[in-house]
Amino acid sequence: MTSRTTSPAPAPAVSPATSPGPARPRRSADGWTFLAEAVRDMRTTGAVAPSGRALAHTLTAPVRSRAPRPLTVLEAGAGTGAVTRALIPQLPPGSSLDVIDANPRFAARLRHLVATAPHPAAGTGTHPRVRIDVHHTRVEHLDTDRRYDVIVSGLPLTNFTPREVETIMSRFLELLRPGGTLTYFAYRGTRTARALLAAPAEARRHRAVDEIMAGYRRRCATDRHTVWRNLPPAHVWQLRRPLSVLPAPRPAATGAAR
Repeated sequence: MTSRTTSPAPAPAVSPATSPGPARPRRSADGWTFLAEAVRDMRTTGAVAPSGRALAHTLTAPVRSRAPRPLTVLEAGAGTGAVTRALIPQLPPGSSLDVIDANPRFAARLRHLVATAPHPAAGTGTHPRVRIDVHHTRVEHLDTDRRYDVIVSGLPLTNFTPREVETIMSRFLELLRPGGTLTYFAYRGTRTARALLAAPAEARRHRAVDEIMAGYRRRCATDRHTVWRNLPPAHVWQLRRPLSVLPAPRPAATGAAR
């Protein structure tokens, strides 16, 4: 596994959806929508602002590394679509993208985004279209027989219970093809902040989730990046599903909230 600090790379210039000029009003609207949903339910929203461009670019690195062959990609916890916009222009012709979010308002916004965003190689020449579907559901309830080359997760795992995190991670590994990559992020400093400010039971829950994720990283992590130019700064991890069956994860710490 390698670890490095990532500076923001320029966003792809193949789609007007990611250009710095026209995108500003939309990013502002997305920010207000995200903040409203965070106020409504901070536990499942997990932040007060959408992912920044540098974070979105780093999260989508496994897609770029596997191009140009067609890919099956899943984005879980897509929110207002900050990462979705980065994904769409990077999908090789013939790829498919499933976008899911459990929040009905986010899902409706994502459907509009997909309907209006320019798709790469959409009917040009002999290249087939890229198929994109939006699902209003939780990843644990996603009804599909498809297996994915890449899963991009925006789920706020540290906001869930240890049992929920185990269920989500098991589902991710089930949905990945052997050798497929899960990429996800975690904000820096959240454990320290919760240890100082949260109630003891909440701090124990967060610590138990950290231990679960550390176990998956020990077994599956292939890369880690630190994205400083995000609010707040974040670590981005890449986990690869082994070709063989994973050993059973270690149980969460005794006394952790469930």
